[in-house]
Amino acid sequence: MLIRGLLFDKDGTLFRYSETWDTWCNVILEKLSNGDATLLQRLADSIEFDLKSQKIKSKSVVIAGTTHEVAEHLVSALPHWSIDALEAFLNEQVNDLPLAEVTPLRAYLATLRLRGLKIGVMTNDSEANALAQLTRGGLNPKKDFDFVAGYDSGFGAKPAPGPLLAFAKAVDLPASEVAMVGDSLHDLMAGRHAGMRTIGVLTGPARKEDLRSLADVVFPDISHIPAYLDSLIR
Repeated sequence: MLIRGLLFDKDGTLFRYSETWDTWCNVILEKLSNGDATLLQRLADSIEFDLKSQKIKSKSVVIAGTTHEVAEHLVSALPHWSIDALEAFLNEQVNDLPLAEVTPLRAYLATLRLRGLKIGVMTNDSEANALAQLTRGGLNPKKDFDFVAGYDSGFGAKPAPGPLLAFAKAVDLPASEVAMVGDSLHDLMAGRHAGMRTIGVLTGPARKEDLRSLADVVFPDISHIPAYLDSLIR
């Protein structure tokens, strides 16, 4: 069966993961610890961030969790913060983060459009952050995508299938004709639960062996997808 729709994760899929989210972790941990080295270590441990390497560990909640879930992990070391206030603070820190496109995205999306594909983004980041980051990345979310959703858009969060099925409904495609494209197990689990094809990419923290069991195919990055689509119609 042909693929007529592509639903992309954002971080680690359209944009390289480390450049944005390792930086974000450093920023929030420094601000929240306010010079207290002991608190800094507690906070880093709570979200599995390696202070020595300045890298997110492979099982960190930051990789596939929502901002709310990150706040839930951090708040145990921050008794004067509420989860809601902490979540709002975490979202505010996203605005000025560096972005590194996996491939020149405007040209890439244009080639997908020429094929008649429906294109969406579903991220476990907030919808507002997603729209802001896509715009900062030189894209027009309303023109370049048929659908953009975050964990707070009313459809749920990955690995639940709700937001993926919302995309399929929005673009009037059966789930079986959509591929979920992502760099994490949450992305691929959501795709499986929704009855979609699943395409793994290696521009996030996960390795090929991590994704293989849930992905129909695994590519170094999204630039390989057009050739894959061609192979399905030969």
